[in-house]
Amino acid sequence: MGRSRRIWNPHAYEHIVMRGNNRQAIFQEKSDIDAFFRVLTYAHEKYPFTMLAYCLMTNHYHLLIRSPEVPLSKLMALINKRYSDYHKKKYNYSGYFYESRYYSGKAITHKSILAVSRYVHRNPIDTSTPMVATMKDYPHSSYRLYADALQAPYQFLDLSYLPTLLPRPYSKCLTGYLMYCEERDLPERREGE
Repeated sequence: MGRSRRIWNPHAYEHIVMRGNNRQAIFQEKSDIDAFFRVLTYAHEKYPFTMLAYCLMTNHYHLLIRSPEVPLSKLMALINKRYSDYHKKKYNYSGYFYESRYYSGKAITHKSILAVSRYVHRNPIDTSTPMVATMKDYPHSSYRLYADALQAPYQFLDLSYLPTLLPRPYSKCLTGYLMYCEERDLPERREGE
C-alpha cells in the first residue's frame, strides 16, 4: 500500500524528524554538523524557509520549519539528498542512509508551535540518560542561541517569533520562553486561558 499524500500548507510550521538507518549515527563529528548547516543554507537560497527551532542529535535531527514557497516534501528531499551524499562520500558509506521518509507533524496553533519547540529543545535532557545537565549545555540545538540571547547565525532561523506566542502567566519575552521550556511538566490549562 502506498503512502498517503501529504497536504502542504504554506502557512503551517511542521515538526520534522529524520533518523539514520538502523539508528546509526548521521552526525559523527562537528564537521558533519557544519556540513548540515551548509546544506540548510544552500536549501534556503533555493527554496526560502523559516526555522524556529532545531536539535541535531547523533542519530537523528528535529526541525520546526515552515516552507512557504514550495511543498515541504521538495525542500526536505533537497536537504536530505545533499546531506546523505556528503556523508556517504566522506565515510565511504553505501546503502540506505536514512531509516525511512522523514516524519512530519503540523504545528498550526500557537499552543502546538510552542509545544513542539519545547519538545525539540528538551530532547537532549529528556533522553533516558540525559546527554547534558541543562538544555543550554547542548551545543547542537537552537536553545543555546535563545538562552544566550544571540543573534541568529543563519538567515532562515527566526529567534524572535516563539516568545510572542506565550500564554499567561509567561511574559512574551525571551526570559518567558526560557522558563516555558525549562518547566518539567506543563499544566494542561493555566488560569486565564
